[in-house]
Amino acid sequence: MHQIRNIVIVGGGTAGWLTAGVIAARHKGQREHGFTVTLVESPNIPTIGVGEGTWPTLRATLRKMGVSETELFRHCNAAFKQGARFNRWTTGAVDDGYYHPLMLPQQFGSLNLAPHWLAEDGADSFCDAVTPQGRICDEGLAPKTMATPEFDGVANYAYHLDAGKFSHFLQRHCCDTLGVHHVLADVTEVILDETGDIARVETAQGVSIEGDLFVDCTGFAAKLIGDAMGVPFRCCTDTLFCDTALAVQLPYERPDDPIASHTISTAQSAGWIWDIGLPHRRGVGHVFSSSHIDVDAAERELRAYIGPAGKDLPVRKLSIRAGHRETFWKGNCVAVGLAAGFLEPLEASAIVLIELSAKMIAEQMPVCREVMDVVANRFNDTTTYRWGRIIDFLKLHYTLTKRTDTDFWRDNVRPETIPDRLRGLMELWQYQSPWIHDEFDRAEEVFPSASYQYVLYGMGARTTVMPGTIEADAELARRARRENHFQTQRMMSSLPGHRDLIDRIVKHGLQPI
Repeated sequence: MHQIRNIVIVGGGTAGWLTAGVIAARHKGQREHGFTVTLVESPNIPTIGVGEGTWPTLRATLRKMGVSETELFRHCNAAFKQGARFNRWTTGAVDDGYYHPLMLPQQFGSLNLAPHWLAEDGADSFCDAVTPQGRICDEGLAPKTMATPEFDGVANYAYHLDAGKFSHFLQRHCCDTLGVHHVLADVTEVILDETGDIARVETAQGVSIEGDLFVDCTGFAAKLIGDAMGVPFRCCTDTLFCDTALAVQLPYERPDDPIASHTISTAQSAGWIWDIGLPHRRGVGHVFSSSHIDVDAAERELRAYIGPAGKDLPVRKLSIRAGHRETFWKGNCVAVGLAAGFLEPLEASAIVLIELSAKMIAEQMPVCREVMDVVANRFNDTTTYRWGRIIDFLKLHYTLTKRTDTDFWRDNVRPETIPDRLRGLMELWQYQSPWIHDEFDRAEEVFPSASYQYVLYGMGARTTVMPGTIEADAELARRARRENHFQTQRMMSSLPGHRDLIDRIVKHGLQPI
């Protein structure tokens, strides 16, 4: 029996260090029995570091790694994220906008409020009718108070982060606290054994590193899973058209300017602009389809959005290769992060896929090589499913548009660009609202059915409510709506301002768990 004891992660950044931390924390009890986690990182390759949005799962991931939330805010220029606001996606009008919050609708586990809201056809948006979080964001409030312990929330939340600082923060924690071995070296060759597994990697610095399981976190280069193992890349640009991004870092005009506690996504002629508030700056970028607009025109749209304050700021261009590997774990090599694939950052899915992959590797770590292929097959099945569902969800934002002002928006609603599963669900949702039993049957769905409700009804889609179908739950629905009203008032009167809370966390620290 060939035991799995030596885990080698090739590549740093968020993918490498988050994976190292999750695995090392899970198996810290085996360190005295020879279990090691080694991360090999080139000293010459910078982190891409554009994606600054996360998903609420990161709170549990960091907690299990033993990270302090207070230190996260102190060292990563972190802010709270309570969801996303989408502007001009439906009609393109100035007042066109809706929220995808991170809180579930009231009583979501036992009651579907969507049909009741549809039947009422009231003045409130769907978000405001079922959750306080849109109003909290409108008022610039934080999702917790200083009295709320670390990683707990009054409202559900994720983070906006300085990605470069986050990677260094994770590195220090992994090396100092979790016993991860850090090797600064450039991998020049991947050596396979007679079975096709990776035996070792050779480096320009003369260090040879052997391992039992290799995790490819080498980014778009995919040196292990692509070059060495020969796993093909599956492109999805026929569904998601955006293939280029222009990014800029925008200082605040004044140090006390408010910080948005949500991502702002504003549709453009051939893509969209993200706007993420951190304590020290805003991260702003234009994601677009180069088949529908040239780079110069896209930059003009970006600079028009940021205004005079960003007139002379440098813009960084990034190419997006939308798609993923045909398989993610082959032999004793598994890809995580950009090596596995990449999709446009519309719903901050990149880091959550790293988390979920690392968690599954750590929890199902094969004891020996003899059972690794069984674990790999399970990992590939689950990961392929997750990528497919993320593609569906991102495409949903485009297929619901009523915009016809450019080829980009017209092309996005062509039936042949819509995945079959999504097309079937959209037909189903004409007659019944998404809910927890509606084909969202896998554990740890990245986007629950509530997310589909927020996007569907935020963008003006309607589901037919058949007569006699909601009367049985009518009183429960009224109670839930009243509770939402009272909860909204309580939160708006008790939650602090976003920047104010961040400043106090950095100065005084949150209560430990």
